[in-house]
Amino acid sequence: MKYRSVFKFLIDTFFWLITIPAAYFLRLEGEWSSYFSDIGLLVLISIPVVVLVIILFDFNRQSWHNIGVQDLFILAKGILISFILIEAIAFIFRSKVFIPYSVPLLSSILAFLILGGIRLLTRFSFENITRRKLTKGTNKSLNRVLIVGAGNAGNMLLRELFSNSKVMMQPVGFLDDDPLKQKALFKGIPVLGRVDDLPRVVNQYGIHSVLIAIPSAPGKVIRHIVDLIKNCDVDFKIVPDLYELLNGKLIFPQLRNVDVHDLLRREHIEFNVEVVSKYINDKVIMVTGAGGSIGSEIVRQLSRCHPKLILLLGRGENSIFKIENECKELFVDQNFVSLITDIKDYDSLEAHFLNYRPDIIFHTAAHKHVSLMEKNPEQAIFNNVVGTKNLVDLALKYRVNRFVNISSDKSVNPSSIMGASKRVAEFVVEWGSFNAHAMQEFVSVRFGNVLGSRGSVIPIFKKQIERGGPVTITHPDMTRFFMTIPEASQLVLQAGGMGGNGSVYVLDMGEPVKILDLAHDLIRLSGLRPGEDIEIVYTGIKPGEKMYEELLTNEENTSVTKNLKIFIAKTSGFPRKRFEDILEELVKIAQKGDGEQIRHILKKFIPTYNYNLSKANSN
Repeated sequence: MKYRSVFKFLIDTFFWLITIPAAYFLRLEGEWSSYFSDIGLLVLISIPVVVLVIILFDFNRQSWHNIGVQDLFILAKGILISFILIEAIAFIFRSKVFIPYSVPLLSSILAFLILGGIRLLTRFSFENITRRKLTKGTNKSLNRVLIVGAGNAGNMLLRELFSNSKVMMQPVGFLDDDPLKQKALFKGIPVLGRVDDLPRVVNQYGIHSVLIAIPSAPGKVIRHIVDLIKNCDVDFKIVPDLYELLNGKLIFPQLRNVDVHDLLRREHIEFNVEVVSKYINDKVIMVTGAGGSIGSEIVRQLSRCHPKLILLLGRGENSIFKIENECKELFVDQNFVSLITDIKDYDSLEAHFLNYRPDIIFHTAAHKHVSLMEKNPEQAIFNNVVGTKNLVDLALKYRVNRFVNISSDKSVNPSSIMGASKRVAEFVVEWGSFNAHAMQEFVSVRFGNVLGSRGSVIPIFKKQIERGGPVTITHPDMTRFFMTIPEASQLVLQAGGMGGNGSVYVLDMGEPVKILDLAHDLIRLSGLRPGEDIEIVYTGIKPGEKMYEELLTNEENTSVTKNLKIFIAKTSGFPRKRFEDILEELVKIAQKGDGEQIRHILKKFIPTYNYNLSKANSN
């Protein structure tokens, strides 16, 4: 690499300097033989200027076979500065040396044309050689690809295909819905039609693979493209979105299979780092359940906002160890402390509050598996209710500025112990807001299912598909709200910065999705056919499950916030006058392990709790 850089330096210097006699030749129309000494003197004067500009602007470090517009702009800027300096030198020495004013200008123009031309010729030759390797006598083994999207991502992908001979893919054409791009050529590759022309183009041009290169497209667009592809008997992959690209370079191996995350029926939610950083920066943050799916992603997002310290609190040592190591590798300047602690252990929690004095708490630790909590109702109370109460009590005692509780859509008109316990946890946080000191805020954030989180349907479906099926679904009409892990975590952080003591924030989850449709999509994305290659079996509704989830009770409605994806629920039903008495009674019953009595007390707390359904399902 060092020798290549020296070689480029010598080439640039040589060709740049010979533009000076060339400029004299053009200026004097060939009558230059009498001025050799003047020409030589100007060349000597220009050497330090040329060398300095090449080094300062890193001309010798440019990749010639990947030269782009930005590189040419830097080249032009450096040459312009050298022109100004040489013109100034010419003015100073004009009385002693014959230097026409137009010579430095002509020299600079020639330098840009020659140096830029060398670079463009190198790139053209490299791409042409690679293209010949792709097509020379091996057409039968090449994978003929169609690129959907002729924008920036599509052209970056095309450039990678042309420059990487190991890929063994031959780009045949683009599809794009932009009317201005129809029949256009990009590096000699034509736009063959619109997205809806995909089946025709695949058949007409013998396409083997489709590469989807529209990373900013909403899920409904990706879903439409996948629906067009699925009957064409071709492979397909997708270019990662910007969030994924920021974690690495755009290289061909990062093309990935279309994932069910791409098929959410709404646009991807963007993260406003600046808004979050205002209240996170230089603060001590505690994240409970930091090793979980949501907790660990919140930690990753927090690390971008420069807090003073992040406390990774959880009771599972393996998951905490994993997220700690990951974050220390990715965020080397961020301070982390791992705390292996159960939120039910008040004394251990208090020791951490004393030692670290957290400013903000994101409370994600919870038991969340519906069917397991139906069989172990007392554990749902201990963890989800008592654990939350411990944290709220300590947050009040040690004057924590913000307490953000992660709730669930299952807390709305609950039909399960888990959902009811999360609703009571919301009450605990609301109780904390009534007892808050000045400058303290206690809020809850309520959202639905998170794609890819532990225990969610996606990992379960994937394992079932890998085993060859069957994929088990409780009911063909069951629906759920879905978010991706980054989306949920980012909106939690943004909601936490909105304040509003006692508020329950509801995240816009888009339209509910049928679990059956999700299973069909995942089977197809695995290259298989639902009902034929992979059988679908209906198992019936599990204990505590509902056919559909809600984000609001019948009595609640919402008001808007500054963020279009976050709403405030106008909550009701908090039993303020008798809250502490009922809570104490609930804990005592839980300590006895009496499931029926636990459900009975929860019914006192939450009149909309479907006590009879939960009780029947647990038997």
